[in-house]
Amino acid sequence: MLGTFFYHEIIRKTVIAFGTVFNDINVRHQDKTGKDISNIKVPIAYGPRQKFLARLQQQPDLNKAVQISLPRMSFEMTSIDYDSTRKSGVTQTFKAQDGKKFKKVFMPVPYNLGFELNVMTKTQDDSLQIVEQILPFFQPAFTLSIDLVKQIGEKRDIPLVLQNISFTDDYEGNYETRRALIYTFTFTAKTYMFGPIADTTDGLIRKVQLDYYSDTNTRTASREMRYRIESKAKKDYNEDGFIDQLDDPLIPPGDDFGFTEERTFFGDSKEYSPTRKVDL
Repeated sequence: MLGTFFYHEIIRKTVIAFGTVFNDINVRHQDKTGKDISNIKVPIAYGPRQKFLARLQQQPDLNKAVQISLPRMSFEMTSIDYDSTRKSGVTQTFKAQDGKKFKKVFMPVPYNLGFELNVMTKTQDDSLQIVEQILPFFQPAFTLSIDLVKQIGEKRDIPLVLQNISFTDDYEGNYETRRALIYTFTFTAKTYMFGPIADTTDGLIRKVQLDYYSDTNTRTASREMRYRIESKAKKDYNEDGFIDQLDDPLIPPGDDFGFTEERTFFGDSKEYSPTRKVDL
């Protein structure tokens, strides 16, 4: 188990998807007549808010162009927690198709990724414009569709849940200190972690067998009929010049094939043993 290299970039994809949600927010300024005089697209970057506040305080001269401008948004991942409420069977597996090959995948493990989004502005009106462009989409969750494991085409809807909103005003000190109004949004992304993916040849159900009984109580009822259906090749897969039963086990997943049907009637009270593959 441990020691097998795999990297699906699930956390990275979730972080990128989170930032993409908020990368098209604008702030507009109007004159006294209500005419728009500016339309600013609010930049967003990954990093803690302390980093941007420190950068803001390092340049007290407001006339120099090297200072960072407000409004601005920043976000960062703050936690990774296991979510036991979404737990599934540990040993359960499912099969996914990659082209003509089937892959064996263990059930994913549910994890919650914590995120913090910080909105930094100079004025309260700028803050409220940004906040009102975010809140209507979270009730309290907004669903993201993420291609978690591209190798098997595993796309899942990841709920992004808004947990909390807080507000601070970092306006302290003398007149040379720049004011920064900060709204902090706390989110939880309910994602899944996938383990290594293995190739499997057991992707095609080649035979189905069904026994019919005269009563729902199979312990006392006698079986009446057995219905069996098996896949039948339509191509010469082993290239021996014939299409026969030797080609049936070679049918690849996703290819076209036929069926052979068989019905058997019984008058006994035996039962089929799946482990021994005989009637007992």
